[in-house]
Amino acid sequence: MLRSLTYALPLVFLLFFTATPVLAHCEIPCGIYDDKMRISMLEEHITTIEKSMNMIKELEKDSNSNQLIRWVLNKEDHANQFQEIVSQYFLTQRIKADHGKYGAKLEVLHQMLVYAMKCKQTTDLANSAKLKELVSTFDTLYFAPHE
Repeated sequence: MLRSLTYALPLVFLLFFTATPVLAHCEIPCGIYDDKMRISMLEEHITTIEKSMNMIKELEKDSNSNQLIRWVLNKEDHANQFQEIVSQYFLTQRIKADHGKYGAKLEVLHQMLVYAMKCKQTTDLANSAKLKELVSTFDTLYFAPHE
């Protein structure tokens, strides 16, 4: 198995780091925002990341490197999509300096980006658990009445 991974991993990295489309909400601005849906999407990405982590751990015991690689790529893809929503949707378009709790929102969003990165780097479910906690904290901050 180790030998097949030695050959497969460079291919995976080549495929992963070549041109990949970036999908973001428009920056016109179109005025069409569904913030609750974006929070739900973040939660769904975390669930998928966790499933991927569990499958990776299970497949590491077997010699099915093809499926292992597919789950690694899936985890990476959903962590990237998570980061895309945080950066392109919330940080770029929705968080305004003149609204209440600006600093707290920025801090939580930054932590979300960091823990999404940690989810890419490992299969440690503590990172995805922290990500869930941060999304919940952000949800509370974001939808709190403005002061």
